[in-house]
Amino acid sequence: MARILDLPLIRTFVTVADHASMTNAANKLHLTQGAVSQHVRRLEEQLGQALFERARSCLKLTPLGERLLGKARSLLVLNDEIWDELEEHAITGKLRLGVPPDLIGTSIAPVLKSFSEAHPQVELSLVCCASPDLKKSLKKGELDLAVIEEPVGQETGECLAVDRLVWVGARGGQALRRRPLPISMVARTCAFRPVILEALHSSGMPWRSAFEAGSIEATATTVRADLAVAAWLSSTVPADLSVLTDAGLPDLCAFAITLHLTGQTMSPAATELARAIRTTFSGFRWAA
Repeated sequence: MARILDLPLIRTFVTVADHASMTNAANKLHLTQGAVSQHVRRLEEQLGQALFERARSCLKLTPLGERLLGKARSLLVLNDEIWDELEEHAITGKLRLGVPPDLIGTSIAPVLKSFSEAHPQVELSLVCCASPDLKKSLKKGELDLAVIEEPVGQETGECLAVDRLVWVGARGGQALRRRPLPISMVARTCAFRPVILEALHSSGMPWRSAFEAGSIEATATTVRADLAVAAWLSSTVPADLSVLTDAGLPDLCAFAITLHLTGQTMSPAATELARAIRTTFSGFRWAA
């Protein structure tokens, strides 16, 4: 069984030894005298021997206390050095990240969790909206970096991955066979909208808008209810919905997931988040 020394108890022990008094140690540590006595008693119980003996009006270290004191000082110095070094190199500041709604719960969620845990002193703000809107925010300087979806061949940012835009419907649903084809789309500024409309126009397939301008969750609800079909990146399709292959629907182009940075000089926080995003997407080189 591992034997672990309790650092708060060690710090109390050293302070008592330095002042030869529990009362003075309590004042130094901003604790009650009872708390200091309890700390010393608990440490003595762990070690199985007394650390102090009372001599006249002060406390005197026992032989065990004498042997422990030097090591205890070294342990506290090492502990403080570790914290000082970590705080010296800690990343701080404010950071604004833009992400399309469909990527929030899939690719980006793990990045945000790991980044916030590794850099708790960074104030991270998330802006969630369609890719064209994110581009506008970047130009205005309202974001520090953004993950954006762009048609392959039209990328303006650093390509992180390529994914297929696919038709999605309810499992065993009939919406894909209805004419005009009922389609559910999230917003008029959605990056997928021009591609979808062009594909429908080129194919000559009659269609109608069954739902527009809602959240991605609301769009998914209309698809689950078999009221319409929708187009999503294959990596973001919910597990309870079906990718509609061999359904006679027009082909859709592939999309690049790209990283966009603001300005030439990036803050340490933005640099670290960009690195984390690249690392996450490095294993997701989807085929178009």
